[in-house]
Amino acid sequence: MDSDTKRPGRVPRDFESLRSTIIERKGNMPKRLAQVAAFALGNPDEIAFGTTASIAAASDVQPSTLVRLAHHLGYEGFSDLQSIFRERLRDRTLTYEERLVTLEEASGEDEDASLLSGFISAASQSINRLAATVQTDTFTRAVDILAAAETIYLIAKRRSYPLTAHMTYAFSKLNIRHQIVASPNGVDPEMVQFATQNDAAIAASFSPYAADSLSQAEALADRGVPVVAITDSAFSPLAARATCWFEVAEADFAGFRSLSASMALTMALPVAIAERRRKRVHAKSTK
Repeated sequence: MDSDTKRPGRVPRDFESLRSTIIERKGNMPKRLAQVAAFALGNPDEIAFGTTASIAAASDVQPSTLVRLAHHLGYEGFSDLQSIFRERLRDRTLTYEERLVTLEEASGEDEDASLLSGFISAASQSINRLAATVQTDTFTRAVDILAAAETIYLIAKRRSYPLTAHMTYAFSKLNIRHQIVASPNGVDPEMVQFATQNDAAIAASFSPYAADSLSQAEALADRGVPVVAITDSAFSPLAARATCWFEVAEADFAGFRSLSASMALTMALPVAIAERRRKRVHAKSTK
């Protein structure tokens, strides 16, 4: 069996484990397998819904490459790999009413206590995972970029929006000039056109990625504006255009996903930026 079909000892049986395995092994994957793996993590719904032919065409590879990727990751065939994406889709597309039913079925005698405990546990898992994986060098680089910016643009939509809402509050209190890209009259694309290379941006988006966040971050990157991204995968389209990025994998409880780790990160950034600027001012004044 050649190097691109050698099967690992343990085969991922859920999407998060599969995602972690692909990220861990992407550096050693043959070029075509890495290409389709990146497409799969960036377009999980396409993998879940598509046929072998349609997925191959969309990812610009031969259908046989999909089979090779499945074997490389330890699956019997592509349909076996595809089942992981379909299971993810089933979990993700539960309505809120269905999620509440799931909570009710999983609860013990004290339903309220079980629910609170579940969310606290998910938040704790998220924080612990970030503490174990975040790179201090990446944090320092992000602070360097953002502390040097004249204006910091804040981009996040849908579930990620609370992150920028909090940073707007923190930046305002810390006298850091910023612009949240969340206009009620739909002029966000025009708003980002004011950014220059002397500015910077923080963009946050998680799968399934908000199209507006991606397009606005891409527009800024194309203009030479440094982008610090907060996202969930090395294959995230947001990470691909970022100057530097943080991988934050949030745990969920009964389909409700936490923002605990992401919020901790976005609480630390404004304070670190303000402190970096304070030290620079102090250093200049003592010369």
